[in-house]
Formats: sequence, C-alpha cells, structure tokens
Amino acid sequence: MSRVLGTIFAFLVGLFLLAPILVTVASSLTTTSYVTFPPRGITLRWYAEVFGKPEFLSSFALSAGVALAAAAVSAVVGLAGGLAIHRYRFPGRGALEAVLSSAFAVPTIVLGIGLLQWFAQMGLASSPFTLLLAHLVLTVPYAVRLVLAGLAGLDRAAEKAAAGLGAAPFLVFWHVTLPAVRGALIGGAFFAFITSFDDLTVALFVVTTDLQTLPVRIFNYMQYDYDPTVTAIGTLMVVFAAVAVVVIERFVGVAKLFGADQEHK
Repeated sequence: MSRVLGTIFAFLVGLFLLAPILVTVASSLTTTSYVTFPPRGITLRWYAEVFGKPEFLSSFALSAGVALAAAAVSAVVGLAGGLAIHRYRFPGRGALEAVLSSAFAVPTIVLGIGLLQWFAQMGLASSPFTLLLAHLVLTVPYAVRLVLAGLAGLDRAAEKAAAGLGAAPFLVFWHVTLPAVRGALIGGAFFAFITSFDDLTVALFVVTTDLQTLPVRIFNYMQYDYDPTVTAIGTLMVVFAAVAVVVIERFVGVAKLFGADQEHK
C-alpha cells in the first residue's frame, strides 16, 4: 500500500512540475492569434513566425554565444580560484571567500544596477563583452564553489604518490588533480551556461535596443504583443535545454556531472 501511495505521490509531483511546460507546448499549437489553453486547433504557424523574425534568431545567437563564453571562462577561473583558495594561504583569502559567498545573497537587480553604473563610469559601451562580464559576476562564484566541493573529497595521497614517483607538477595536476574535479568543473560550466542563457534581470541593465539577449527580447516583445509566438519560443527553449541534457548524458553522464557514483552495476 505504501508503495502505491508513493508512486501516486511521485506521479503528482512530476505532473505538477511538468504542467507549466505542457501548457506552454500546447498553447504554442493553437490556431488562435492569442494564447489560450486548451488550444483551439493544431498548427505550426507560430513556429514559422519565430523563424521568420530575424531579431529572435540574432538574440538567440547572442545568448548562446555569451553563454558558451561564460561557461568556458567560469570553468577556467573556477578551477584556478578553487585551487588557490583550497591549497594556499595568502593575504585577502578570507575576503575573497566572503565576496564569493556574498554573491549568492545579493539580489540580481542590485547587481544589474551596480554593473550599469560601473560600466558607465568606465566608459564601456554595451557590447557582447560587457554582457559577458556581467554574467561572469553571476556564474564564477558558483563555479568556484563547485570546484571547492570537488577538491574537498580529493585524497592528497594520490598526488603525493605521483610526485614521489617523479611526476612533474603539471603531470600530477593533469593526471591526478584534474580528473578528480572534472565532474565539478563540468557541472560549474553547465550551470554557468544555463545561468547566462536564462538571465533576464542583469541583462536588462546592460543591453541596448540593438543588442538584446533572447530573454530580454521575449520580455520586450510581451509588452506589446502576447501571441502564441511567445509560447513557441518557450517550447523551442525547452527543446534546446532537453537536447543539451541528452548530449551531456551521452558524452559525460548527468549522474557523473553532479558527482553521483556510476560504478554500481
């Protein structure tokens, strides 16, 4: 009886989590010129509308490009920062850890306003570069924290053994340290990509009318039009995320990505 109740409960929780996605997908297929659920008829017209609007395609390319750059930079900086904080004692180490921790508590709207003022004082015009800098403020702390978590479970005996057998420091890092934190590193990069691609609040303050990420473009579009084009874009973003997860599962493994043990047979 308890197993049946558990199954029913799990099904209801899953349905609750999937309901917004299912409603969005269904609404994108309606034949009406306004968003409605359940859909009235089935059509792919609104998907054609999306691909017929070059501004949405350019915004997607911008979001994807910045997100990929944020993932790569966050992984490198996260690895270097995590190793420095975990392995060494240096002046300002405590302050650096405090800054990285406080980044989680600061509202993103406050970060957006602060970055806008800072860019203005530095004379930096809005560009993909400034957008990348803004997103790194969001993503780097997460990457560092994940790397620190990975290093916490690393047995230094393996590194000492490799060094004792004559391996150079770089070889010890490449063959022992890096494989041990690879899951955390990939997880940080993946999280950075999703955070950057999905960001709206910070991006609103650092973009222009000619330079808009996809979330900002959708936000501005919905202020004047609320037709099923919006839900079609939402559905495509869900598909994009699902494809990313499938690719990661194929080449890395989602369980390994988040540090789960996959050795059980």
